[in-house]
Amino acid sequence: MEPIKIKNYTKSKSRTNTSSFVANVFSLMFTALIISGISAVWFASEEMKHYIISFEGGLTTFGWISTLAPLGLVMMIGFGFNKYSVKFLLGIFILYSTLTGISLSTIFAIYSTSSIATTFFISALTFGIMALTGYTTKTDLTKMGSLLMMGVVGIVVASIVNMFIGSSLMDYIISIIGVLVFTGLTAYDVQKIKNIGNQIDQGSETAQKMMVLGALTLYLDFINLFLMLLRLFGNRD
Repeated sequence: MEPIKIKNYTKSKSRTNTSSFVANVFSLMFTALIISGISAVWFASEEMKHYIISFEGGLTTFGWISTLAPLGLVMMIGFGFNKYSVKFLLGIFILYSTLTGISLSTIFAIYSTSSIATTFFISALTFGIMALTGYTTKTDLTKMGSLLMMGVVGIVVASIVNMFIGSSLMDYIISIIGVLVFTGLTAYDVQKIKNIGNQIDQGSETAQKMMVLGALTLYLDFINLFLMLLRLFGNRD
């Protein structure tokens, strides 16, 4: 990615451009969440869930594709940022949110609908508070961001290890740490997006691409926060 050149905006123009940029990022992120929600609810229905969950209780081939493919799509967006057009990156993001929603449909087979709804509300409230904190705080969160990213790596490694160990205690600890990490990342990422909006040339192709990348980042923060909270407080059927 090419370095972002800082322009000499007036304060009022800079604030307007920054607010517009951040608002567009959040609008795109919310759109992706709606797409994921619709996909999840649809494939959780009696008519569709057999496409994801086999009669034996495991994932079908399509279920595995919807679970693993999003990782590849995220890598495409990251590595193809300079190569692909805005429309192509946006298409990948929409496909990603759709497949993620389909894979999330399996939570309806594990947790009660009421606990999913309650956890979603708690996640949205927490996300909103931290997003507002990240946008308004005068404190530089850069150093905190580095520590939080180390936390993400630790969560991934610990989760892989626990797949073989199967420890409920470790799963509980991972979930608690995950909530703290993704709560902090929300504030950090919003501040980072705000700073980008304050520096980038509004209306440029790079700015539009950064909107997609920013929306994906916040989307991941919210989804992971939601899943970690669900693992902690969700009532299993």
